[in-house]
Amino acid sequence: MPTSAAPIPNRSAEDIIALRRQHLNPSLSMSYRQPLKMVRGAGAYLYDQDGHAYLDMVNNVCHVGHCHPTVVAAGQAQMAQLNTNTRYLHDNIVEYAQRLSATFPAELSVVFLTNSGTEANDLALRIAKTYTQANDVIVVDHAYHGNSPTMIELSPYKFDGKGGRGRPPHIQVAEIPDDYRGRFRKEDPKAGVHYADDLHCAIAAIRARGEKPAAFYCESVLGCGGQVVLPAGYLQAAYAHAHAAGAVCIADEVQVGFGRAGDYFWAFEAQGVIPDIVTMGKPIGNGHPMGAVVTRPEIAQAFMTGMEYFNTFAGNPVSCAIGLAVLDVIQQEGLQAHAKQVGDFLLHGLNEMKKNHALIGDVRGTGLFIGVELVRDHASLEPATAEANAVIEFLKAHRILLSTDGPHDNVLKLKPPMVFSMNNAQEFLMRLDQALSQIS
Repeated sequence: MPTSAAPIPNRSAEDIIALRRQHLNPSLSMSYRQPLKMVRGAGAYLYDQDGHAYLDMVNNVCHVGHCHPTVVAAGQAQMAQLNTNTRYLHDNIVEYAQRLSATFPAELSVVFLTNSGTEANDLALRIAKTYTQANDVIVVDHAYHGNSPTMIELSPYKFDGKGGRGRPPHIQVAEIPDDYRGRFRKEDPKAGVHYADDLHCAIAAIRARGEKPAAFYCESVLGCGGQVVLPAGYLQAAYAHAHAAGAVCIADEVQVGFGRAGDYFWAFEAQGVIPDIVTMGKPIGNGHPMGAVVTRPEIAQAFMTGMEYFNTFAGNPVSCAIGLAVLDVIQQEGLQAHAKQVGDFLLHGLNEMKKNHALIGDVRGTGLFIGVELVRDHASLEPATAEANAVIEFLKAHRILLSTDGPHDNVLKLKPPMVFSMNNAQEFLMRLDQALSQIS
């Protein structure tokens, strides 16, 4: 007779907070002044212990919707049959590699599987260093590429933030291409090219150390930098500078890949470039821990040094079954086109709202990845940080979950599950209008 798992007590929020403080990592944060206890998810909603539904506008991990039945069933079926490592032959891993690589330009055809976006970015760095035989890296200011020690070293968001140790010598930081509050603004058609020219300074600093650049990392749309859409021409010019110096170009698609950008399946496509390496995570498994690196064959071949890349869990049959189900759902439910339709509606509504609310300084985004920057003054661009956080609490009180980001923590970040509907968008716009009216 099969054994049954011991039941887990149904604790109060207060008891859970107390136990977290006693037994969990003390740096583990919680959202909101009064944290929420969530017990269920479905589609674009999370449900608390009292059954209240909260519209989730910040979870880009559950890409095709919380607990999507197709994805859940795929994982359950494979888990009941077999889960093992990649040293045994299995159809799922080759099917997934084939299906995933088919979404990329033909030049990007070799897949490495990992368990997270952090692992993907970490592996991409190993591959880049092996291929170039160089060590130094160029990153964009305020970027975040993962939580491993190596990725913290590549993330100004962390090493220049609270508790950070500052920039390591082998990392050079390029100017953030923010055409709202940066040196070059939206009205400058060459803003992207001008921002890319800052790579010359980074490359010169590397050469002054007697080193060579191994890689240039850039998110295809900047996340922690404040939901910043790269100015036109930025990646073309930046990649040209990096390649001329011998570096490979790595597109971090951990936040914005898999159709979220709306017009494109991969956000780098909007810039008219083909990276040397692409990394992905978060939405790839709809909440299941999974990540991937896709690269050119010649770069993958250079990684064949005799040291095997083996990852116990990466590429296992269950993960690949889930990854395949996510790709199926995106295609069968038309979620990329849906992201464009609803995203365009949101951008239009937010720009209309901007006319009536002085707190809104800038609206930017692509598909269902949108930022609303709040400022106290349109000339000085003084960040409205306190007001942004007040908006978050107002929306939470009306059961809409949102968060803030950006160097000044004043950007409302919208990155809901891709099943976020037009009705959801209308509800959000109504509540945001109420929040801004009350706060101003």
